[in-house]
Amino acid sequence: MQGPPPQIKPKDLDDYLEQLSKGVFQAGISWRVVDAKWPGIKAAFKDFDTERVARMSDRDIDKLAQDPQMIRSRPKIAAVVHNAQVLLDLERDGGFRKHLRSFDEYEGLATDLKKRFKFVGDSGAYHFLYTVRQPVPDWHEWAKAHGINWGAKAKTSAKPRARSRGRSAPRARTR
Repeated sequence: MQGPPPQIKPKDLDDYLEQLSKGVFQAGISWRVVDAKWPGIKAAFKDFDTERVARMSDRDIDKLAQDPQMIRSRPKIAAVVHNAQVLLDLERDGGFRKHLRSFDEYEGLATDLKKRFKFVGDSGAYHFLYTVRQPVPDWHEWAKAHGINWGAKAKTSAKPRARSRGRSAPRARTR
């Protein structure tokens, strides 16, 4: 994903589920893979109809885990179903939007999301809240506070290349 993700103005619970699910599928995978597979994922989850997703059975989850149009991670697929159920519970308990707005600061809300929803970590919570237009801290400040430094990570993880001329090192002589 180049630059910040697009923001949406959520119209209903289905929009929240879709945005939350993007972070679930992205965990440990390139955004390019998620973006390429997204049309198939969206179709498999019936356009993220929260009620229908929440009713998916283990058999439905197993079937999706075999679908080549999906990111075939059964735990992530099951997490989307679980997260749909949690969204419905919050909606029935006063409303999900109201729940989001009940927190005074970002960190408290992010912590709550990470506890309630499966496969939602620091980056997933930030991405979700940003895309649904909830107040979030500046990306650079947030990343620094959470130990994320993309440029430095790339430079420090590079290992010097081994020099090889296509043959193994000479063996030590034995007497």
